[in-house]
Amino acid sequence: MPYLAVVLFLPWFLLLGTLFWSFPRQPRGRQRRLFDTLSLLIAFALSAAGMSWGYALGALYAGSGAIWRQVLATLVAYGAFLMVMTVAVPLRTWWLGRR
Repeated sequence: MPYLAVVLFLPWFLLLGTLFWSFPRQPRGRQRRLFDTLSLLIAFALSAAGMSWGYALGALYAGSGAIWRQVLATLVAYGAFLMVMTVAVPLRTWWLGRR
C-alpha cells in the first residue's frame, strides 16, 4: 500500500518531467540530454524514497487513520520531486550558459 501515492501521482510526475525535458527547446546536445536524464532519475528516486519514508512516518502514529499515511507519503514524494526539479532548472540554465 505505500506505493499507492506514487501510482496516483505518476501521471503528474510524467507531465512535469516531460515539460522539464522539452523546454527550452535549444540547445539540445548530448550533455543536455544526459543532464536531463540524470535530473529526472534523481527526482524519481528521491520521490520514491520520500514516499516510503512518509508512509513509514505516518504508520508510527497509531492515532492516525490509514488515509493519512497515504496523504503524508504523497506530500513527501511530491515535495522531493519538486525540490529536485527546482534545483535542476536554474542549474541547467547556468550550466548550459557556461558552455
